[in-house]
This record gives sequence, C-alpha cells and structure tokens, in this order.
Amino acid sequence: MSWRKYIGPGPLVAAAFIGPGTVTVCTMAGVNFGIDLLWALLLSVIATVVLQEMAVRIGLVTKEGLAAVITRTVPTGISKFISVSVILVAIVIGNSAYEAGNIAGGAMGLEIFFNPYVLNVGQYEFNIINFGIGIIALALLLFGNFRRLTQVLTFLVILMSLAFLYTAFKISPNMGILITGFSPNINHSNVLTVVALIGTTVVPYNLFLHSSLVSKTWSSVAELKYARIDTFLSVILGGLVSMAILITASQGNASSVQNAADLANGLTLSLGMFGKYLIGIGLFAAGITSAITAPLAGSIVVCDLFGWPTGLQNKQMKLSIIFILGLGLFFASLGIKPVQLIAIAQVANGFLLPILSGYILWLVNKRSLMKGYHNTMYTNLIAVPIWLITVLLGYWILHKVLL
Repeated sequence: MSWRKYIGPGPLVAAAFIGPGTVTVCTMAGVNFGIDLLWALLLSVIATVVLQEMAVRIGLVTKEGLAAVITRTVPTGISKFISVSVILVAIVIGNSAYEAGNIAGGAMGLEIFFNPYVLNVGQYEFNIINFGIGIIALALLLFGNFRRLTQVLTFLVILMSLAFLYTAFKISPNMGILITGFSPNINHSNVLTVVALIGTTVVPYNLFLHSSLVSKTWSSVAELKYARIDTFLSVILGGLVSMAILITASQGNASSVQNAADLANGLTLSLGMFGKYLIGIGLFAAGITSAITAPLAGSIVVCDLFGWPTGLQNKQMKLSIIFILGLGLFFASLGIKPVQLIAIAQVANGFLLPILSGYILWLVNKRSLMKGYHNTMYTNLIAVPIWLITVLLGYWILHKVLL
C-alpha cells in the first residue's frame, strides 16, 4: 500500500489552525502566563482530534460536507433558518475577518526580511506585501487543485513546524518545569486566554472543511482508517507547534505583544538574529497557509448551503473565494492592526464552538444517517464531556464579558 494513501486533507487542517491567530494567542499566553497554560493546549488537541474525527466520519459516510448535511437533516422552519444563519455568520463572515489577520500575519513575517513598501492613496495606506500574499493565495486557489494545494501546504506546514519547534528546543526550560504547565489551573485572570487557546485550535471552519474534503481523497468509508491516521498525525503535529510557540514566548524577552512580530524581536537577545529569522519564516508560513484555507473553507460552506458544486473550477466556488479573500485583503491593506481582531475572533470561537460541536455530536449519533458508523457508547463517553467542557467555557466567558 502506497504511503500516499495515508495523506489526505490533514495538512490543510493543520495549516488552517496554525495561523497568525495561533501565533498571536499562544504568544500572548506565554508572555502573560508563562508555561502555565500548556494544559489548555493539550485539552484543545484532544478536543480537536475527537471533533475532527467525527466530522471525517460524517463526510465519508454521507459523501457530503457538514453544512450540506446540517441543512438536509435539520427540520424545516425556524430551526433551519437559525442553523443556516449561524453557519453563515460563523464561517463566511468570520472567515473574511480571519483572512485579514492571516494576510497581515504573513506580511509581518516577511517584514523581518524586507522593509515594507506602503502605497499612500489619499488617507489610506496600502501594504504591497499584503497584496503579494493575497495574489499568491488567490492564484493557488483559482488555478490549482486539491492535490497541489495539499502538496504546497504540506511543505509549508513542515517548514513552519521546524522553525517553531527548533526555536522552542533551543530556549525551552528543563522537562521538570515543563511538566508543571500541564496541571490544569483556571481562574478569572486567565479564562479569556484559555478560551482563546481552545478557539484557535478547535477552529469551527476546519470541521466543515475537513468533512467536505475527505471524500475527494478517499472513495469509500471502508478507508476510514487512513483518514483517521491522517487526522491524528496532523492535529498532533499542529498541537506540538502551538506548544512550541507558547514555550518560546514564555522564555523570550517580550514584555508585551502589540503584534506577532514582537515575539521575534523579543528572541533576539536569546537566539540572536538567527532566532528572529526562524520566527519570520514561521510567521510567513502560518499566514500564507491560513490565507489559502480560510477562503477555501468559507467557499465550500457557501456552496454546500445552496447546493452548488464544490470543485475549485466551478464558477460559484471561484466567486465565493474571490469575495472572501478580497474582503480580507481589503481590511488587511487599510493598516488595521490584526492582533486585537485575531484575539476577539478566537474568543468568539469559544462562543460558537458549543453550538457547532453540538450539531456534530447530534449528527454522528443518528443511526439512520451514519449507517453503522455512528458513535459507540465508549466514543460518546469521550465526546460528550468534551462538548460539556466547551459549553462550560462558553458560559464562563459570557458571564465574564457581561459582568
């Protein structure tokens, strides 16, 4: 059996959640709390593996994306209207906001190597590097195919992973100290960051993207074992990279994070210019990979909701990609700082995650839908507590924001 059988959309999933949002939130967590929140990332990885595996099963069994399955199975009337509205707001509009941070984050990585060139048009400033990243992402999406995208993103994810993992290895504390970071500790001062860490790992649009793409890689549900291996390896790698970013930030010299490049500047005293360039490569790879996956996922959701084909060569997909990427590029080019936007988006994920994961848990337990591949009692013993944790965190953050 060829080893290629084990490679599916997993690298796309890893590329999607290791974006500038992850770099920023993990950096802020490391700067503000040291290694104390490593446990939150471990919990996030476990939750991501469980939820992504269920999304994969739904996609392989039904041969449809998650958005299409939800709209087909939810009863007509107000419940369907609310479901479609939640999906559109959470995925489409949210992805446009993410795209601005993705492009700006990738540009910050390149600006470590090159001076930014800003074009002044009236009262607005347009960053040319942002446009370059946007054009690259658009070209890969409009003129590539899923296999080529997977190959490109696999390379970039490996490059990014090596950069962050090497940097963390060079400056990390000893193993005894690191272990203390996996002891759960949540309070009023860190709850927003905990929710943000979970929100930047368990990315809602990844659930829709993954369920839609698995059937393009594997022909039948009999190949589920390959899809599971692809999912597990990719998510675990992504989790290790996220932990490496947090560890790097906790040991660096940054006293605050106004933008993600502050991490690179803070590392100069620890690793010299070499460490700074490593982080620059990681930031660029994180930005460009997520700049590709965010509009791709959003476009798939739009097409699934309206029953349109989801091939990259279809007109509806192309128009959706251009709209989402173009809107993100517009905001990224107006000089808006992405850090606050990214942090708010990750916290918003904490609100939306209980709803979207609840849909998945409901679907994957429908015996008529899953045709023998529904959750077992043992699977639910893991999945239900994870869902309840997302509900609890969502309630906690709602209580904190309102009060």
